[in-house]
Amino acid sequence: MDTRPTEISSGKMFGGYNKRFKHFSLTLGCSMNFHIYFPPSPSPSHKFPVLYFLSGLTCTDENFIFKSGAQRAASAEGVALVAPDTSPRGLNVEGEADSWDLGVGAGFYLNATQEKWKNWRMYDYVVKELPKLLSDNFPQLEISKASIFGHSMGGHGALTIFLKNQDKYKSVSAFAPIANPINCPWGQKAFSNYLGDNKFEWEDYDATRLVTKFPNVSSTILIDQGEDDKFLPDQLLPHKFEEACKKANVPLLLRFQPGYDHLYYFIATFIDDHIRHHAQAFRLN
Repeated sequence: MDTRPTEISSGKMFGGYNKRFKHFSLTLGCSMNFHIYFPPSPSPSHKFPVLYFLSGLTCTDENFIFKSGAQRAASAEGVALVAPDTSPRGLNVEGEADSWDLGVGAGFYLNATQEKWKNWRMYDYVVKELPKLLSDNFPQLEISKASIFGHSMGGHGALTIFLKNQDKYKSVSAFAPIANPINCPWGQKAFSNYLGDNKFEWEDYDATRLVTKFPNVSSTILIDQGEDDKFLPDQLLPHKFEEACKKANVPLLLRFQPGYDHLYYFIATFIDDHIRHHAQAFRLN
């Protein structure tokens, strides 16, 4: 089976190009789309460091590319952006589209262990399959120099993936992440369905628990959180993550932004700071 990516759209932006690709994922068992923003290249042999963005509930690979405005800073800093989708699609699993916070558009960046959701392996897709696909097909990308960030469910994904794979990523940041999913309704619903009733296994995908297991973080974790985010008190729980970081002596910059909510206006406002945060980590490593 041919799993190579096929380009399905391209548009010039800030001297570089937004390109959308599709490929068949052996990990997920379905066709998947992803976006790459290639900055303008100073030379044909130049390689760009890679910054993965993981999107939130209900999103696809398009939301971040269309709404964040990240390309301006990525172009200036010479950083390639990679935006995968948020779940498998088209598998016709019973009930996969019944609710917006489970199934399609809600992969939670984990490897499901329950038979019904066996194709929901977004952790392996993001950490293993996608980087290899990029390395094999895009010589202009320096896959060994990578960082990761995300929003909401994707912020959860970025934090957990970074903490467990610090050899693969130089830095991490997040916008309004689901920081302690084992203690919030979104996480409890997703984890009980995808992972079953053994709550010990849930901890493997909870950043607040993982930061105590993998405390040797060398670069500061950056988190921006809107103070007017309606999901802040019950779903996101950044204070729990902050407490865990303090106990583990993990460097964290948690910024509460007055007046901002959970939407892309918030992300677009602070996206340049995050791009620069990761660009600095690339220069230092």
